[in-house]
Amino acid sequence: MNANVNPLPEEQRATTRPGHVALVGAGPGGVELLTLRGAELLRDADVVITLREPAAEELSGFRDELLTHCREDVTTVRAEDIGDVNAFAVARAREGLRVVRLFSGDPFFGCRGADLVLACREAGVDVEVAPGVSSITAVPTFTGIPLLNEGATEVRVLNARARGAEVDWHEAAASDATLVILGGDAPLDEPAEFQGPGFDVLCKTLIAGGRPAATPVAVVRAGGTTRQTTVASTLARLVADLKAKDAKGHHLTAPAMMIVGAPVARRTELSWYESRPLFGWRVLVPRTKEQAAALSEQLSDHGAVPEEVPTISVEPPRTPQQMERAVRGLVTGRYQWVAFTSVNAVRAIRERLESYGLDARAFAGVKVAVVGEATARAVREFGIQPDLAPPADAQSSSGLVSVWPPYDAEIDPIERVLLPRADIATETLAAGLTELGWEIDDVTAYRTVRAAPPPAPVREAIKGGGFDAVLFTSSSTVRNLVGIAGKPHNTTVIAVIGPETEKTAIEFGLRVDVVAPKASVSALVGALSEYGAAKRLEAIEAGKPVLKPSQKRRGRRRKL
Repeated sequence: MNANVNPLPEEQRATTRPGHVALVGAGPGGVELLTLRGAELLRDADVVITLREPAAEELSGFRDELLTHCREDVTTVRAEDIGDVNAFAVARAREGLRVVRLFSGDPFFGCRGADLVLACREAGVDVEVAPGVSSITAVPTFTGIPLLNEGATEVRVLNARARGAEVDWHEAAASDATLVILGGDAPLDEPAEFQGPGFDVLCKTLIAGGRPAATPVAVVRAGGTTRQTTVASTLARLVADLKAKDAKGHHLTAPAMMIVGAPVARRTELSWYESRPLFGWRVLVPRTKEQAAALSEQLSDHGAVPEEVPTISVEPPRTPQQMERAVRGLVTGRYQWVAFTSVNAVRAIRERLESYGLDARAFAGVKVAVVGEATARAVREFGIQPDLAPPADAQSSSGLVSVWPPYDAEIDPIERVLLPRADIATETLAAGLTELGWEIDDVTAYRTVRAAPPPAPVREAIKGGGFDAVLFTSSSTVRNLVGIAGKPHNTTVIAVIGPETEKTAIEFGLRVDVVAPKASVSALVGALSEYGAAKRLEAIEAGKPVLKPSQKRRGRRRKL
């Protein structure tokens, strides 16, 4: 995305829409909480002024995820790099550009959106506000705290860092209202350095004002994201529990929200977000960005924090002659079957056909076999319905061989099979089909090249136990990850997509904890989720704290 703001040429302004400023609330955390109107305004934007609020900096990658809604040619400007954000937005709109200013939460709640609206109105610039999901109601919901229920009829929102006005804490303490306190996140040992009181001061003040020491209280950090951390306690014990939580490596720091009142007591029975099987797990996905998208999305649905680290780069074959002959063979009726064992193979054949102006009709009269759900989906997206696939419980090359019909000269007009695959693929399928009497055209459709090593912090996290799990989707991902980054630590859960990948992992000295019941990323994520749920239940039944693998004591290196 372009980082420089280029105003429209003078001759184009008269024929384009007038400049416009939109204030878009991004919600409290997760990008999926952006409203439909907010996403529409981002798609239409020429210039986007990104988040500056502290919460945005706390949430790694959140700003970039929001920008996926924008056009590729959008100009992005960081709010912290602009002296006067309002003047900048107005000036760009006067140049005929459509400007979006992003805000955390809602532009009119805890943000300075009102100032930008006034600036636009005074300048005669068209302005719109797309409200965002406010953290005031969203964060307690994500925490499992119903602010208004049968026993709570009033909610008060207090800004602990309010400027120009004193908060009457004693009056708030004397009421029966549920309190939602913002900005009470000063370090416990240095509250004087902040404008507002720290949690320790707030607890003492509320108790002194009349709230019972046993009043339930919760402190929530990074609410609405998979990094959410909650400490539920009482006014009397909150400070001690916060220190204990921090000592265990949870690091509950600013920005945070404090909720005080009876509804907090219902968190145990209503917690739905942090109780997800993989909640907060940092999961390494050693695949290319294109391949990892679906896998990462499914991990996020289970509460995990996926981190994509490419271990291979997919490149064309060194010489194109084999692929050219394969395409000619498809068109001229050389093949009875085409067997696809990967999405990359489907993509390679499709791109080669399209480069010659051909489409799925080139497969007329040819039967298509596939291995894996993702491969089948890629074939269908090309407009082809697969004719053959392995059994659901044996999604592998050997599984495909087990259901492949033997060649019969009386019923099969052609005996030849096209097998486009990677340059390092195993010989299982080719050997099996040859034994069944078929002639194989084994074609290198693409090359897999080991990717460059990941950044040093990622390598250290892999070897030092910073990841909770690693998902291996092929033998090559095992070989390449170990080659470029080293072996995962013994506390890291190793999950593999099938028996062949499991065998490779064991050969590299890894203890495999999870094996998918079939060769699909959905099954792999599901198996890891079941593993996480089982470990969570074990801890709860044993009366122990629920810890992520990376939080457990690190022992000796992984053993078989």
